[in-house]
Amino acid sequence: MKRRNILSYLIASPILLNIHSVKQTISAPSKRLKTSLNAYSFNGPLMAGKMSVEGMMDFCAEHGFEGLDLTAYYLPGYPTVPSDDYLFKLKRKCHQIGLELSGTGCRNDFVFADKSARDREIQLVKNWVDATAKLGAPVLRVFAGKSDLPGYSWQQISNWVVDSLKECTEYAAKKGVIIGIQNHNDFIKTADQVIDIIQRVNSPWCGLILDVGSFREKEVYSEIKKAIPYAINWQLKETVFSGKTEIPIDLKKTFEIIKASNYRGYIPIETLRKDDPNIIVPEFLAQVKPYVF
Repeated sequence: MKRRNILSYLIASPILLNIHSVKQTISAPSKRLKTSLNAYSFNGPLMAGKMSVEGMMDFCAEHGFEGLDLTAYYLPGYPTVPSDDYLFKLKRKCHQIGLELSGTGCRNDFVFADKSARDREIQLVKNWVDATAKLGAPVLRVFAGKSDLPGYSWQQISNWVVDSLKECTEYAAKKGVIIGIQNHNDFIKTADQVIDIIQRVNSPWCGLILDVGSFREKEVYSEIKKAIPYAINWQLKETVFSGKTEIPIDLKKTFEIIKASNYRGYIPIETLRKDDPNIIVPEFLAQVKPYVF
């Protein structure tokens, strides 16, 4: 075949004609969401010593979860960070069973007028940033703190929260860990409040753990829609609140909001009922899975 004919053949080749479409397919953003379990779902058995952290990891792998949100309260010696050997053992186990850690969390409170008290809480968060990095988890979940402090306005207290989060976030960024502030119906009650705080922290290393069960001041799905651009992780619960009334979550509506957003990644579920989590967690997962995949 002459050189001119070869070039004509190649130009007309379906293989070359499809290169552009293949490139588009590869570069298209993934719509994938992934399932994870918030460890608090097993709070009863974990606190009673009836289940170990390793046992919970096995449960997740056996039931098809892709991730685990490993709340630090359940690690031995909390609030002291365990040894590297222990943390690396957990990390290795996750790898062995095909499970990822979607995040961790510590129990902090920045709502103190005393700066030295806030500094202690900041150090607690920094300690668990280090642990989170060693575990290989991308996110550390933190709280703002208690609902209020007599004698101080929301704005005054929010300044303490923002300053504390800024220091934690600057530290976490150097460790490759994202700080996730959870709306927990404590100091943070509304989407506007959490957005205000995150915008003032003003860092790509600080975002929202979107807790669907803790928006109780306004219509919950409007709040989720407003807050979701700031979400870096979730707590998807079986129930939400309409005013003061607890009602079943509308998963269809919730996932329509999620899929219309730019959120990608894990959707950790959390069950809070006192029933056996070995039964109710798989039941809730079965309800959620059709919307995730």
